[in-house]
Order: sequence, then C-alpha cells, then structure tokens
Amino acid sequence: MALEWQILIALVLDLLWGDPAWFPHPVKFVGRFALSLEGPLREMSHSATLAGLMAALVVIAGTGLAVWLLIGVAAAIHPFIGDLVSVLFLYWGIAARDMIRHATAVYTALRDGDLPLARERTAMICGRDTHTLDEPGITRAVVESVTENTIDGVVAPLFFAAMGGPVLMWMYKAVNTLDSCFGYKHAGYLEFGRASAKIDDAANFLPARIGGLLTAFAGVFIRGELSSSFRVFRRDRLKHSSPNSAHTEAAAAGAMGIQLGGPSYYHGRPSLKPTLGDPQFNAAPEHILVANALLGLTTILATAAFLAGRAAFLQWWGY
Repeated sequence: MALEWQILIALVLDLLWGDPAWFPHPVKFVGRFALSLEGPLREMSHSATLAGLMAALVVIAGTGLAVWLLIGVAAAIHPFIGDLVSVLFLYWGIAARDMIRHATAVYTALRDGDLPLARERTAMICGRDTHTLDEPGITRAVVESVTENTIDGVVAPLFFAAMGGPVLMWMYKAVNTLDSCFGYKHAGYLEFGRASAKIDDAANFLPARIGGLLTAFAGVFIRGELSSSFRVFRRDRLKHSSPNSAHTEAAAAGAMGIQLGGPSYYHGRPSLKPTLGDPQFNAAPEHILVANALLGLTTILATAAFLAGRAAFLQWWGY
C-alpha cells in the first residue's frame, strides 16, 4: 500500500476514535526507555551534557530501529500485515482527536457552570496551576494548549510521516518525548536536557512555521477575513522564549480576536508570558470550540499540503 494511503487511513482512524484508553500508547515505552538510560549514562560520563546527548541519540536511533524492525518483520510474514503495522504506527503518532476530546470536556464543564471540574480537566492538558483560574483564565489555558499542541501532536508528525513514513515520524516522536522527559530549565536537567531541548527546537523549526501559516489560513474560515490571523501571526509569532511555541498560538489569537499569554503560575511560581493577539473580545468558553475547529482545519490543510509536496517531490525525482 502506498504511504499516502497509509497516512490518510491513519488520520481517519485518529479523527474517528483517537487513542483507545485501554491500549498502552507506544510513547509511554519510549519515555520509559529514555528514563531508564538517565542513571547509567550519568554514571558513565563526567559531563551531564554529554550524557544527555548520548541519551538523546540512543533513544532516537533506538526508536527508529524498533519501528523499522517491527514493520519489516510484519511485512516478512505477509505484505498486508506489514501495511497494517505501518498504518498503526502512523495512527499512534497523530493526536488530533484526543486533544479535541479533552478540550471539549473542559468546555462542557464550563457550559454547565462547574468551575472546579473545569479546573480539574484543564490540569490534565496543561502544566500550569489551575486551582485559582477563573472562566477566562481556563479558556485561555485550554486554547493555548490546543493551539501549541497542534504542532507536536499533528503538524510535525504528519510532516515527518510524509517525508519518511512511520520510521521518521517515530524518530520525531522520540525527540518530542525526550524534550518532555528532560527538556526542563531547572538545575537538575539544565545540562542533561540541553541536547533533548535543542534537538526538539531543530525538529520543530519548519513544522512550527508551516503550522502557524496553516492555522492563520484556517482562521480565514473562522472569521471570514484574511488580515487579522496573518497580521497577528507575523507580529507576535517570535515573542515567546521558545523559537517554535508562539506560531500557532499567535495565528489562533488573531483568528479569534482574543489575547493569549500573560501571567500564569507553575508549581506556585509566577510566570509572565508575552501577550499574543489583541483583546478585541473577552476569552469565553466558546473560544475553546473555535480552537478545536482551527485544529481540525489545520490538520486537513497540513495533510493536503504535505501529501501534495511529497507527490511533487517524487515526480520531480522521477519516481
């Protein structure tokens, strides 16, 4: 089966069902593998930075090799089984439906006036303290989570899948998991996690910018006008300390006419994020549904763009 069809089937599976809660997601195994290497590699090397680099390279290469071997063994049994395993890995690498589901659960709680439940559900999808958030604060937190995760949950996996199939997609997922495990800025991981954070920045550089443009374009369908999404995207996309985090957030803020960012708390400590967008409207629960719509539209646009780009490249290359 052609890779293009495999990607389309995987995307449909994700949009229909998301990740089943009863099945252990492969990302968990990647994370456990990464964490199991930390202690031994720290002991082997006097340099925490070198140990972190070794961990990153082993996890990325090991993940790619494992996916390649599993698909190869399946294909050796029967080509159809090989295609099935390939589709499954592509399906596991996309996370659009789950993000929409979690965000919708917060919206439902807000709609029903259950602020404590909304805070509890918000804490499941973002790292900030939620116990003091009011309704606009919860809305902003969820919109920021949905739009930021558009990149590492959808756009980047699709980008690498179109480039190199499930093997390259899962090497990216390993990069993303490493950043989640070790890419912290506190003292314990400042050196050990440096390689993971830098590799993640490099891997997301193009997907973040493509995703921002696609989100801005998706905003045209939301507001029916072109200027606001692209204007705010162009103006605010580089405000964040991370080189990749603000692109989709800025485009979404422009599309919705709300302001994201500003003060928040993490583990009891204040964090002042740069503001993105203009406060034309107050953040309201309905904006969570708009963020979900933007994620869905961006997913469709990204799939079309990447598969078209793959087809053009293969034709140019002579395949």
